Amino acid sequence: MSNFSTRKSILLTAFALGSMTMYAQSNKADTTRISDVVVTGTRHAVDVRHLPFTVNVVDRKTLTENEQPAILTTLTQQIPGLFVTGRGVMGYGVSGGAAGGIMMRGVSGGSGQMMVLIDGHPQYNGIYGHPIADSYQTMMAERVEVLRGPASMLYGSNAMGGVINIVTRGMKHDGVVTNLNVGAGSYGTFQAEAANQLKSGRFSSTIAAQYNRSDNHRPRMGFEQYGAHLKLGYELSEHWNAFLDGEVNHFNAEQPGSKTSPLFSAKQWITRGSVSAGVENHYEKTSGGLSVYTNFGRHKIDDGTGDLSKPTARFFRSKDNLAGVSWYQSARLFEGNRTTVGIDYQHIYGRAYYTSKETGKTLETPNKQSGKSHRNEVAGYVDFRQDLTSWMTVDAGIRVDHHNISGTEWIPQAGVVFRPMESSALKAMVSKGFRNPTMREMYLYPPSNTDLEPERMMNYELSWKHQVSRLNYGLNLYYLKGDNMIQTLMGESGPRNVNTGEIENYGLELEGKYRINRHWSVNTNHSFLHMENKIVAAPQYKGFLGGNFTQGKWSVVAGLQYINGLYTAVGENEKKENFWLLNTTVNYSVLDNLRFWVKGENLLAQRYEINAGYPMPKATFMGGVNFRF
Repeated sequence: MSNFSTRKSILLTAFALGSMTMYAQSNKADTTRISDVVVTGTRHAVDVRHLPFTVNVVDRKTLTENEQPAILTTLTQQIPGLFVTGRGVMGYGVSGGAAGGIMMRGVSGGSGQMMVLIDGHPQYNGIYGHPIADSYQTMMAERVEVLRGPASMLYGSNAMGGVINIVTRGMKHDGVVTNLNVGAGSYGTFQAEAANQLKSGRFSSTIAAQYNRSDNHRPRMGFEQYGAHLKLGYELSEHWNAFLDGEVNHFNAEQPGSKTSPLFSAKQWITRGSVSAGVENHYEKTSGGLSVYTNFGRHKIDDGTGDLSKPTARFFRSKDNLAGVSWYQSARLFEGNRTTVGIDYQHIYGRAYYTSKETGKTLETPNKQSGKSHRNEVAGYVDFRQDLTSWMTVDAGIRVDHHNISGTEWIPQAGVVFRPMESSALKAMVSKGFRNPTMREMYLYPPSNTDLEPERMMNYELSWKHQVSRLNYGLNLYYLKGDNMIQTLMGESGPRNVNTGEIENYGLELEGKYRINRHWSVNTNHSFLHMENKIVAAPQYKGFLGGNFTQGKWSVVAGLQYINGLYTAVGENEKKENFWLLNTTVNYSVLDNLRFWVKGENLLAQRYEINAGYPMPKATFMGGVNFRF
């Protein structure tokens, strides 16, 4: 980035953290220790201070306070090192010109190197191998845990850059609560969500539904979405419980093409869903669970045309399915110990084809699957964590993962945690990430190559987390290096997917939260990224400064984000974007159960692009009402 831009980024970081530090040092009251309990890094609940990983927790209050129906929109602001691409007011879409690419520390979710989980179960596309951003809606989430850095030891392929684990909502106390939230605003945008939660004795349930739509700010860019979530739970005994979860999401999206290459009739009809069921046990010295799950996807895409006189003659169609079984058990074998063992099995299958628009008949698909559209993956892992003293913990784990096409992969991980004070943690770790090639890369379309091998990456990380009075802050340094990255290169016989790419990134991440008093709180995060090999959608600097104010019936949430050195194109036509985004949400509670809200986004009316050729909207506004009974 330029020297001027670098100075601006450093000044914003220093001002945000310096101000909070001075506040904390001047007020020594209300001291509390760091005590986030997470499940993502271990599969069982544990104090994050005892884990060598970097895990962020975004609770439901933070997910909902800006009235965002999509989870990833909020995570882009709250998680340092994480960036999600966008192209409009609402909707990410799929296929050509799509947004919703998840990037962590320069490692791409669009390539399937970032994993999204729902209650620990993987949610990726079987043929293309990447998550679909429009599938993850706030209505289902109690909280979201984000593990920054490789998590392949626990979750296998596709957790190469990290994981986003959506922990679904559940009712904790006896009673019934129903919530309705409706809003409308710029460019014909409308969003509605209804949820009912119940707990009666041993039984609990959560039912939620939503509807979203927007014309967006460009012609032929409409988006419409329906979704539903169901969670049932039953306490079999004091130590055992059973659950059943299900989600389904359908959206229709239009794709207008870039400014220089407009498209007509480019449309997508996408359905994604998942179902899981299982039993869990919780004893004093051991806990675990057994679950079965299935994901499904149905996709119908018209790639559109740049010439209305030559409409396309076919639809691209695909069906994705993933069925899995997951078992783990964690036990305290002796004082200060926690050992976790687990087994995962996945059966991944799908089909890609074309259908004629005129006749509806299936057309031949240019692929080389030849019966290999079914894939099986089985893995076993063990993680050993030991408190050597009250202030030191070591952790080591290994996974052996066998894929019927890609073969066997060993994934080690090790780390150490020092706690020099009760409210601090110094962590060092090394971890390996990997990703098996997808069906598309091996069998579909002319670049496919059946000889592809898995991608591999090593990550080295040093972090510090500390709480001083009401200030909670953290610092991360990391270095990651990978090879065998799959790229499409031009050869004598045309384009071909090959294991020739490399990735070498290092960076710095900072974050802090401070509760000034009962009315005011502030939070900030910053990430600096250096890439030896430039890629799109990975900003060199991302900074966020947010504030919350509550007084009587009023509450205000504001956030200022700065993006610097965001590549929208690399190579000969390299292009970078720098921009500021100011968003604000104001709430007024008329009654205890009735609240009105209004929000504005991009209030500085910035002109910018995240996807090349797709200008983002300037200032937009929405208003709505939330009713709880």
